[in-house]
Amino acid sequence: MNQLKSRSPGGAMSAEDFAIYASYQINAGGLFVGTLKVIRKTDGRMLFPFQGAPVLGPYPSRQEARDAAASHGELIVKSDIANPES
Repeated sequence: MNQLKSRSPGGAMSAEDFAIYASYQINAGGLFVGTLKVIRKTDGRMLFPFQGAPVLGPYPSRQEARDAAASHGELIVKSDIANPES
């Protein structure tokens, strides 16, 4: 089954055209780092992570790590809507 979302030609992209998966993991020092995956649904392109992507953290709490990952994901989506990568 194809999970790509079709968009009308010339139609503007919106936040619904993206999937953001934000979470966290614990590093070797016992601190929390955010994990993030951002996918453009219209073509299935993974925008984050990419080769050389920054580490999101560390943070003292799991909630801060998750919130930082979600905020970074929202920034990536806004940036891609304004200037889409091909």
